[in-house]
Amino acid sequence: MDDKDRVKLVGITKSFGALRANDGIDLVLLRGEIHAVLGENGAGKTTLMNILSGLYRPDAGTITLWGEKVVIRSPRDALALGIGMVHQHFELVDVFTVTQNMLLGHRPSGLVLNLRKMAKVIAEIGATYGFRVDPDAYIWQLSVGEKQRVEILRLLHRGAELMILDEPTSVLTPGEADELYRSLRRMADANKTVVFITHKLHEVMAVADRVTVLRAGQVVGTVEKAETTMAELTRMMIGRDLARPKVERRTTAGAPIVEVKSVLALGDRGTPALREVCLELYPGEILGVAGVAGNGQRELAEVITGLRQATRGCFLIAGRDLTGAGVLAVMNAGLRYVPEERLGTGLVPDCTVTDNVILRDFWNPPFCRGQWINRRVAEEHAQSLIRQFDIKTQGTAVKTKDLSGGNLQKLLVARELAFGPRVLVVAQPTRGLDVGATEAVRKRLVDLREQGTAILLISEDLDEVLALSDRVAVMFGGRVVGVVPSAEANRERLGTLMSGQVGEATA
Repeated sequence: MDDKDRVKLVGITKSFGALRANDGIDLVLLRGEIHAVLGENGAGKTTLMNILSGLYRPDAGTITLWGEKVVIRSPRDALALGIGMVHQHFELVDVFTVTQNMLLGHRPSGLVLNLRKMAKVIAEIGATYGFRVDPDAYIWQLSVGEKQRVEILRLLHRGAELMILDEPTSVLTPGEADELYRSLRRMADANKTVVFITHKLHEVMAVADRVTVLRAGQVVGTVEKAETTMAELTRMMIGRDLARPKVERRTTAGAPIVEVKSVLALGDRGTPALREVCLELYPGEILGVAGVAGNGQRELAEVITGLRQATRGCFLIAGRDLTGAGVLAVMNAGLRYVPEERLGTGLVPDCTVTDNVILRDFWNPPFCRGQWINRRVAEEHAQSLIRQFDIKTQGTAVKTKDLSGGNLQKLLVARELAFGPRVLVVAQPTRGLDVGATEAVRKRLVDLREQGTAILLISEDLDEVLALSDRVAVMFGGRVVGVVPSAEANRERLGTLMSGQVGEATA
């Protein structure tokens, strides 16, 4: 294979202040391959790919694309060269429809934008690759998984020869992920190059041809997938073997601390999102909630946390009816919430790390002193969480929007777990985290459960649900279609329920 079939990045260096995100990186991508890029949060993977896709300019180094040296000054330049990237944080306009977002940056052939034609194209691509989404839906009405589909569809529509996907399966079910793998393989077979950034090692083993591992902004090594193992890749990433948290399964006993009784609720589009949902959550258990994105999981979490009104039914915490009581009343009852949307819902992008850490508690001791915030205590608390959760940041005064996706997630989880909640509702707790950080967060969830916290774990990662849950509730079409004890739960049974094939529910 000659240089006309290679993309070469040589000596790529990029710094942000005192932080050197990429330190002399060399990387070779081959035409017609799927190349996985691995590394811990903050290792420099996304920075490197942002340089290749034109979002950043390197401080030093060169890029050679198919035998010709190129200078990529912007994402438009990258697209013109046939390079496209789907980012972890969605680059969509919430007040526009799916069709309108697809047309952004697209030069029409005529003077008038043909929305109907684009909607037809979306439907055709969605049908071809299994990423169906309503072309007329507004982005703000979509679940995280549906937004991800729009991003992937947009990249597929642009037809880039080199496609970069940053954690593309983080909100997909195993079935959807398998469809994506098949699509990526078809793209590679069509002589396209796919760069696949992921923290899920089983995905690397399932789809990659070669793997490059980064650590602290440098290349640790590039290996053929067929010549390596998950254990070896883990050691390359974090410098040690991985210790899985030991989870001793429990059976429910005593009175539930959270009761959801025949709850109905509307979604953002005014249509039914929850239909007669009934659930019980017990102290000291992890109840997993599995389901394809958009089947009511987000609305369930928002009803329980006071963010969404139920149109019928009720929910109780420790026997107290908190239906419609609001967020503050639910918080005062001892419930904390890690939402699936890190920025906007979970964290304020333009506020500092310290301000985000105390965002939910600044009016309570020890953070308040009379009518004033005790900044010293707040700073000390932020620094403590940074150390405990290994959050990579240049300081507590940094704005959260400047953190990497994985470090945003660690900051959000750290804030909500800090004071040992009575009830924890957590959605996608390890989305975007590397294997080491995933291990640490999962261990903290297990430790909280051992301390008596009741945890509602909402995740589209079936491996995570199966690894941590004492029971698994499966949602489809806004209903709970089955509750399965962990001893009887497996990917096949849960996958069947997730597809709407309702069998006998087991409580």
